[in-house]
Amino acid sequence: MKLFRHETRQRTERTKRTYALFEIAYTIVDFSAALCFIVGSIFFFYDSLMTAGTWLFLVGSVFFAAKPSIRLVREVKLYRMGDDEDLAKRARG
Repeated sequence: MKLFRHETRQRTERTKRTYALFEIAYTIVDFSAALCFIVGSIFFFYDSLMTAGTWLFLVGSVFFAAKPSIRLVREVKLYRMGDDEDLAKRARG
């Protein structure tokens, strides 16, 4: 079994639910990053808010950096869920 395969997401109800929960987390992080960049950009129009805008850019960057991490953790978790099923089959046989 390989990582980042569509079949691993659809294997069982448990893997479908896990995939969906990770997609929700990924989308929340994506929207949060975008919101930080939009608000940070608006803050740059005002000298008094420029420092806050800089911080929002930093936070938005951290959110964007978290996105591939979420995907990797999701795929490893789905991969391991498949290993559990394979181990159970081997134990029975």
